[in-house]
Amino acid sequence: MHKDFTLKFIDNEPINCTVFYPQDEIIAKTIIFVHGFKGFKDWGFGPYLSNYLITKGFCVVTFNFSLNGIGSDKLNFTELDNFARNTISRELEEIDFLINACNENRFGNFNHCKYGILGHSRGGADSILAAAKNKNIEAVCTWAAISTFDRYSERQKNDWTAKGYLEMINARTKQVMKMNYSYLEDIISKNNNKLNIKDAVSNLNKPLLICHGEQDLAVPISEGELLFEWSNKKFSEFYKIPKAGHTFDIKHPFEGSNEKFEKLLSKTSDFFTKFLN
Repeated sequence: MHKDFTLKFIDNEPINCTVFYPQDEIIAKTIIFVHGFKGFKDWGFGPYLSNYLITKGFCVVTFNFSLNGIGSDKLNFTELDNFARNTISRELEEIDFLINACNENRFGNFNHCKYGILGHSRGGADSILAAAKNKNIEAVCTWAAISTFDRYSERQKNDWTAKGYLEMINARTKQVMKMNYSYLEDIISKNNNKLNIKDAVSNLNKPLLICHGEQDLAVPISEGELLFEWSNKKFSEFYKIPKAGHTFDIKHPFEGSNEKFEKLLSKTSDFFTKFLN
């Protein structure tokens, strides 16, 4: 069973959520799924992942960041002005806001619940940073996570600064998507403290499973290996998926699963089962 919710963030922008419920009446373990850059909760593997996890006894909270560009049309980018003004700091604030909503029983009875967080790509880095500062999160799993938010050349940064925005083409939709200068300013000004992924993963001291496709062209596996290198090996594990790309060979619209993705789901479920019981 699943149910849609809309939360209003502090500036009244909507955070659209879908919560997938297990058959158990008491929600004992919940996984929060964090989508990545140019991602959204209903992209490709999102619903399939959630339905898989509820069969393992988890409640799954999925959501769209309020400025991710997806509005009432759940499957298409129709709010590009919002997409342009998003920042990483805002995403982290929204994750905290969502966890507080869970604790306030906005989605049901979460009074005796343990929380894990699962993030894909940029959402993986968000998940690490959120878990490092939020005591409610007890275990973290990343899929194809980035190791730095600063992924831009000096030429891009200079152009970004001069124009006030950076343009990029969405390879899937062919849309021109802008990012305002406020995004670049945010990651540069806070790289040494609030948005420092290395510091966050080094000091996490919580169970951490880092999963990465061997043939990831969008985020090279070396970034996942770097996250593992920085991590406390007492708490962390690195899981490599041979011959898999950035989305583990899952497409959007969803066309079905595959052996590699099923192994990733099983590994992820076993990890959270171990540390959220």
